[in-house]
Amino acid sequence: MPWAVCSPAVSVTAALPVFRQQGFGHFVNTVSTAGLRVVPLQGVYAATKNAVRTLSEGLRQEAGADLRVTVVSPGVTRTEFTDPKAPEMKARILDSMGEIAMPPEAVARAVAYASDGPPRTNVLRF
Repeated sequence: MPWAVCSPAVSVTAALPVFRQQGFGHFVNTVSTAGLRVVPLQGVYAATKNAVRTLSEGLRQEAGADLRVTVVSPGVTRTEFTDPKAPEMKARILDSMGEIAMPPEAVARAVAYASDGPPRTNVLRF
């Protein structure tokens, strides 16, 4: 899962100079509640989510007033992210999702909501 940390870092490295030059920009990173509550079989996943959360917080503190940084932390979402080479893990995750998993469209709506808000606004919902 190195891409889970490297992709946001590479994206920030590429976009930050452009955002600074144009005087505005908005980074939106998706982390997870898994980074807040670590459960068995998801330690590495939780670690990558914490890394992106830390990257985002550092960027928010350093970016300046003209750049926005948003972190969306969805809970269990119905997606196909498990490795098919580990069917027992995939089965366990899918079983645990049950009826609590949200559709991916709910995460998209959260990103749109956060993106449409005025600058310097925090949206916290737990």
